[in-house]
Amino acid sequence: MSQKVSRDYIDYLNGQGISWIVAGKDHIDLRKAMDILATEFHVKRLAIVGGGKINGGFLDAGLIDELSILIGPGADGRSTEPSLFDGRPADRNPIALKLKSTKAYPDEAVWLRYLIK
Repeated sequence: MSQKVSRDYIDYLNGQGISWIVAGKDHIDLRKAMDILATEFHVKRLAIVGGGKINGGFLDAGLIDELSILIGPGADGRSTEPSLFDGRPADRNPIALKLKSTKAYPDEAVWLRYLIK
């Protein structure tokens, strides 16, 4: 969370026993947050299991080294459904990927793993 977080929200998190960190003054600084997690909590690897906005934020910040995508046998293009990545500035180039592995499942799902080039 950023320094703009409300006292009520911090009290709520504390009351629920939820750990929290502050990383950024006006907005969340994802790089700073990852530095805090690495130095203060010795986190070496984590999974980002978010929607398109948070995934896009981590991608844009250069904080993703591998993508793991499980595709089920169906398609949904409704505008109300989240995309894998969303919210990156229009002036940014696409991120190049290198296929690491694939695995097909009997239910016709496919697991794709990519490294960021």
